Amino acid sequence: VVALSPLRCQRFGDLLRLPPPRCCLDPERLGHMAAESVPKALAEEVRRWGAMKRNGVSLRYMMEFGARPTPTNLLLSAQFLHKELSARIARRAIELESLPLGLSGKPAVLKVRDWYLDSFRDLRSFPKIKDPSDELSFTQLIKMIKLRHNNVVPAMALGVQQLKRDMNCKLVPKELEEIHQFLDRFYMSRIGIRMLIGQHVALHDPDPEPGCVGQINTKLSPMQVARTASEDARSICFREYGSAPEVDIYGDPNFTFPYVPSHLHLMLFELVKNSLRAVQERFMDSDKDAPPVRIIVADGIEDVTIKISDEGGGIPRSGLAKIFTYVYSTAKNPLDEDHCGVLNGVTMAGYGYGLPISRLYARYFGGDLQIISMEGYGKPSLCLA
Repeated sequence: VVALSPLRCQRFGDLLRLPPPRCCLDPERLGHMAAESVPKALAEEVRRWGAMKRNGVSLRYMMEFGARPTPTNLLLSAQFLHKELSARIARRAIELESLPLGLSGKPAVLKVRDWYLDSFRDLRSFPKIKDPSDELSFTQLIKMIKLRHNNVVPAMALGVQQLKRDMNCKLVPKELEEIHQFLDRFYMSRIGIRMLIGQHVALHDPDPEPGCVGQINTKLSPMQVARTASEDARSICFREYGSAPEVDIYGDPNFTFPYVPSHLHLMLFELVKNSLRAVQERFMDSDKDAPPVRIIVADGIEDVTIKISDEGGGIPRSGLAKIFTYVYSTAKNPLDEDHCGVLNGVTMAGYGYGLPISRLYARYFGGDLQIISMEGYGKPSLCLA
């Protein structure tokens, strides 16, 4: 079940109360962060910016501010982002240097760390933004930064898998929890950084779609997003298995609410994909037809709730506690066969990241994602917006 409460959340999810990081701010350690030696001055600057306070921005404010994308407003937005992105990216670079169990030293994690250092350096070397011309140049810079970080999630997933292989999967619960808490903070921050960049860039669109304010669709149809996400998930299922269960969707086709379409699509795609795989694998050798996956969209007084249910056999009770961790999956890990960490296309499952990251997207604007399992039957997944 996914519950979404976008206009009730007064700040971005990456500033919600996640456990505080345990990281070292030693500039001497920061001096060895990149593949090549980092000047001491840069290490000190990373430390200084990483200690700065980050500022939250609500969805409501983004809608109100973005409704008037005048040159003055775009200039103010760029000036804010020049400082805000520097602080957020510096903080992540510092944390990436201080991960438990030697995770910081894994090749894939080192690559991610260097991406963050490169982006920080690009931001701080950009001159003060004074006029619309500067703002346009800055917009091109942050578009490039967003592109640079496209593969952060699979790269970090590969780093965790490298750690698991090196330790022969002998990770104690306390160590797993520490890694999980870091990854929750890290990915929530990544969602925030990409949302800030994407919103600013989208405000430059000279011909936005009706009802859209930057990346936010003020009249988003969850029914339409559910249909699109289901079609995309079924196409992956067809590619993997040669067939796919049907998906039945119920709800008011005229209902709309303000939300970020890409966020909702990501959550629903992941949940439907999981359900399709479970049903397909349970019934592929059966004489019975595979039952459909069902999606119900409900508009409540406080929340928009989207329920995805299936008859894929459910998850054992012993596995429920693991489904939101970053080192658990019920499917074979595709990274085992992709040592370069370059992931082409989408697979049905196996990374162990789909559910925990989907829950972070739901929580980003104040919602949540819950999984309830009936072992031997199936599971309803609730997306609350």
